[in-house]
Amino acid sequence: MRIGEIAALVGVTSRAVRHYHHMGLLPEPERLSNGYRVYSVRDAVLLARIRRLSELGLSLDEVRDVLADDAGRELAEVLGELDADLARQEKEIRTRRRRLAELLEGTLPPEGPVSPTLARLLRAMPETDSAMAAKDRELLTLLDTAGGDETVYAAMRPLMDDPDVLALYDRLDALAGAATDDPRIGPLAAALTALVPEAVLDSMPDTERPLLEGVGEAILADFAPAQAEVVRQVADALAQRRRRRKGGDE
Repeated sequence: MRIGEIAALVGVTSRAVRHYHHMGLLPEPERLSNGYRVYSVRDAVLLARIRRLSELGLSLDEVRDVLADDAGRELAEVLGELDADLARQEKEIRTRRRRLAELLEGTLPPEGPVSPTLARLLRAMPETDSAMAAKDRELLTLLDTAGGDETVYAAMRPLMDDPDVLALYDRLDALAGAATDDPRIGPLAAALTALVPEAVLDSMPDTERPLLEGVGEAILADFAPAQAEVVRQVADALAQRRRRRKGGDE
């Protein structure tokens, strides 16, 4: 077979075949006296393998590593692993399509594609011009992207029907220009703590490290000083609540 014929057989372009030669993925056959390369069936099998691996999303460097690992193995074993790879890919695609279907069943939130449970929570949030409410939505979306816990979103859903939620957002907004010793901070932190469902406590990490360490401190830096102090007090109160519950369970 000439280069055009093997390319057509496998479903790639002649340019791709030349590129695979250049990358060291496909050995380049010797040229005949007339200057043409002649490819064997084994070359076609290897070229098909390269195409299938590339379609799985592997980079060409990764394909090279896989091919090197395959040296000396039976073709049936290699094909069996490739089939298993495709089965995993199919499963991932089905999961992603289910997620998309759930999102498309309702109106997407302004934040765009998020997990279905968070989408339902965001759609249920009462309409408000509160700056802190908008910040809450942004943080929830960020946490969701980082692998948020959907059981927590579900537990938070009843809060959206609580008439006190909007009033608490208003109280937080009112602290935008306040000092960290403002007398409104303590009562507001206590009210927010009391509103947090037990399921949220269950999702908190079982560790002695401060709840707001690392990423939490970066989030607080985006708040006004008095608002950040409210969040700190809420975090401390929740940690104490969780320790008391854990002690009671034991």
